[in-house]
Formats: sequence, structure tokens, C-alpha cells
Amino acid sequence: MRAVTTRRDRLHDILKQSPIVAVITIDDISTAVPLARALVAGGVRALEMTLRTPVAMAAAAAVAKDVPDAILGVGTILTPDDLAAARKVGAHFGVSPGITLPLLDAAAQSDLPFLPGVATASELIEAQLRGFDVVKLFPASSIGMATARAFAGPFPKMRFCPTGGVDEGNFTEWLALPNVVAIGGSWLARKADIESGNWNGITESARRAMTRVAKS
Repeated sequence: MRAVTTRRDRLHDILKQSPIVAVITIDDISTAVPLARALVAGGVRALEMTLRTPVAMAAAAAVAKDVPDAILGVGTILTPDDLAAARKVGAHFGVSPGITLPLLDAAAQSDLPFLPGVATASELIEAQLRGFDVVKLFPASSIGMATARAFAGPFPKMRFCPTGGVDEGNFTEWLALPNVVAIGGSWLARKADIESGNWNGITESARRAMTRVAKS
């Protein structure tokens, strides 16, 4: 078996192992580890910890330390400093909601697998020029499946991870597109379930989603 050593290969391997990326927002750091364990128990191993709260990076560090079976991603990366911090806490991959040229350049020089966020053909060109062949399509609900299909023409080698408006009702439709390799969704880790500690419910939700992936 060929060793998975390059940044590109590692990202492809991550998304192959977990074609559903759970998008997580943590307000209370004490919930981070049990939430990650609940998702992993249901078969969803790739977790995008969003940098939307003051405790987010500390929560990511806790998951990296205490949930070894999780494939930890850090999301809402906006700057090269965010990227460096994600790598420092032990993230396996990084995700951005959009791109700037300084961020793309920093990601291209880093060994951390990275999903740059794109919404337009121009952004796809910039990402492709720097060697990225899998990108986050965001916000997917606004961009739409028709646009994702149309991108296959001028960008036949690009693959997408749609996020933003992808939910339990439509994620299998997104995954059915030939140029989509994974999706990101927050429905698996709803705020009410996290706050109430409904870890069994989260595990079952993850398990149902992965069963649907296997059948589709």
C-alpha cells in the first residue's frame, strides 16, 4: 500500500475515511471531549472545530489530546496566524470559509492539509494555482448544486466539500454529485443537544447519517 505522506494525500485520506465532516461550535469547553467521542462512536470521525468562540482553540487542543480516534480539523481559519495555531494544537487539517492570497500562500507552504473556502471561479483558479485540488464550497446553500455541477467543466480535477446549508435532508444529494467527495454539516451537533448532554442522541444521529452514506 502506498504511504500517505503528502499534504494532498493526507487530505484525500481524511475525507475518504469520513465523507461527513461534523461542523462544531463549542461554547463550554467541558462539552468538547464528550461531543467528539459521541460523534466518533457514531462513525463520524472528521470534526471541524470552528473558531467562533473564545474557548474554541482550547477545545480543539482538548480533543486532540483526549480523543485520539477523532480526525481533528480547525475551521474558520482567517489568517496565517490562525493556520499556525491550528497546527500547534495538533489539528489534522484546517478549513477556511473563504480565501485571501496571504492565507492561500501560507497554506500552500504549510504541511497541514487545508480546505480553502471558495465560492467563485476566480477563487477556484487561485486555489488550483497553489496546488489545492479539494476545496470547501461555501456557502453551499447559496451557491447551489447547479453551480457545483457547472464547475466540473472548467475545473475537471477539482473536488468539493460543500458546507453551509447542507443538512440531514439534502446531504446525500450533494454527495451524489461526481465532483463532491465530502460534505460539512452542523446538524449532527446541534446546540440544544450539546447543552443538554444528549451524547447518545448525537451518536445515533451520526450513525444514521453514515448508514445513509453507505447505502447511497
